[in-house]
Amino acid sequence: MTVMVASDLDRTLIYSAAALGLTMPDARAPRLLCVEVHESRPLSFMTETAAGLLTALGDATVFVPTTTRSRKQYQRINLPGPAPAYAICANGGHLLVDGVTDRDWHADVQRRLAAACAPLAEIQDHLAAIGDPLWVRKQRVAEDLFAYLVVERELTPESWVAELTGWAAERGWTVSLQGRKLYAVPGPLTKSAAVHEVARRTGADLTLAAGDSLLDADLLLAADRAWRPGHGELAEAGWTAPAVQALAERGVLAGERILREFLGAAGSEAPGSGAAVPAPATARASAPASAEVRP
Repeated sequence: MTVMVASDLDRTLIYSAAALGLTMPDARAPRLLCVEVHESRPLSFMTETAAGLLTALGDATVFVPTTTRSRKQYQRINLPGPAPAYAICANGGHLLVDGVTDRDWHADVQRRLAAACAPLAEIQDHLAAIGDPLWVRKQRVAEDLFAYLVVERELTPESWVAELTGWAAERGWTVSLQGRKLYAVPGPLTKSAAVHEVARRTGADLTLAAGDSLLDADLLLAADRAWRPGHGELAEAGWTAPAVQALAERGVLAGERILREFLGAAGSEAPGSGAAVPAPATARASAPASAEVRP
């Protein structure tokens, strides 16, 4: 049986120093492995235990990193384990095959966006017009596909985010606030579409997924089984769905738990365990109205 694992990265499997969530006494904190360096500084981490679990997962399944990061941002991550044959970047806008963009896939994405939603330039102009220097620090465009702002989270009014969300929805776009980044992403630009394509190419019999943000909702709904951590937009909204298990763990330990869940569902052994990880029962809570939001 071919098992495909499509997982979000930031705040799902890897964590910045600010997102680690180390609430235990210092002497009991887990050993950490740096998996990303940017401008000569360590940027993202996972526990050493999680690194071993990911290596085992890469050996046992088709592991597909699935991220909103641009290709350049993704390629500076150095994940443990075998190099993934497939990776999904720019929220599904780019499908990498052995590290190289599939140009046919990207061209198809561009055609779908042009036909279904307002142009990126309109969104950029609006963000520039309404952004207040009090809380907006930077405005950026990723891969000529979507826009995002770097904001001071504690200064950004919830009402401003809500108004922007409504305005964007009328134009076929989705807004997602993740940490200090506020994303504006075209509705048809989804991780799930790219995951379905990789599943088709690999002949996957079982698809597993994990993610923490609104932009991951469609990914989780597309999988046979999925998990979300106890932090992030989806947790804050109390979002779940029939095949999605809501975990209690938060921070970097949630990444470790998610990898154990993946291995258990795949029927594989955790490193050093000598036995298959038991597959937990899937949460069966009813999906609220927010589950219908499609990033």
